[in-house]
Amino acid sequence: MSYIALNTAATGLSALSTSLDVTANNLANANTTGFKSSRVNFEDLYYQELAQPGIASGAATQRPTGLYVGLGTRAAGTQLNFAQGATETTNQPFDLLIEGDGFFEVELPDDVSDGRGFTRAGNFTLNAEGELVMANSPGFRVRADFTIPQEATEVSIGTDGIVSAMIPGSAQPTELGQLTLLRFINPAGLESRGNNIYTETEASGEPLESNPGEEGAGFIRQGALEASNVDPVTELVTLIKTQRVFEMNSQVIQAANETLKNISNIRAF
Repeated sequence: MSYIALNTAATGLSALSTSLDVTANNLANANTTGFKSSRVNFEDLYYQELAQPGIASGAATQRPTGLYVGLGTRAAGTQLNFAQGATETTNQPFDLLIEGDGFFEVELPDDVSDGRGFTRAGNFTLNAEGELVMANSPGFRVRADFTIPQEATEVSIGTDGIVSAMIPGSAQPTELGQLTLLRFINPAGLESRGNNIYTETEASGEPLESNPGEEGAGFIRQGALEASNVDPVTELVTLIKTQRVFEMNSQVIQAANETLKNISNIRAF
């Protein structure tokens, strides 16, 4: 019946609306440092079984196929894409790029995911105490075992995460501490919190901490940032496809509505 087509097309419009929202967010963050794009995964809904395949259709025959009517679709979830973004060279001493797998750990308020957050955005700066903090509105502190003295010059952060600087009175660079990276078995299961922050979930698994370049972790490059991995061309193609399919589902609703009107008119005679 046409009312089934109405409901089915409505589920398509709802799912496509979610896809449009995700695409809009991806495009809005095309210039956000360390941003990871998302995609919507769809799944079909239940089916009405009007005839079962394999049942007897005659004295010595069987139905080769069944008769099923699908009831639409829905957005099953959004999946993060953690592909490496392009490298942007900045030559700023506290801009850090992760080449490969891993996250920087930052300190969140205690009531948020046990105070642990993770980010790929390495645009850092120093606070008044010489601590490394994110250069965004909250300014979350990077979890590290060192501070940068006010008198320090020529701060260097190696690919292995070792932080050193020239201290007045010392002829050689002084090692200040070590930056570590954290990895997840399923980074797509992380929860997006905004402010370039992700938090751990049961799906992501527990973080594995290691020095850069060890146990599968990436390397750190000083003076560079990881750009957003959003591909504007791909997103625009997705946007056009979503718009076209949205229009087709709208046409299905119009056609089903006209069919129901015709049925009502026939019954009136």
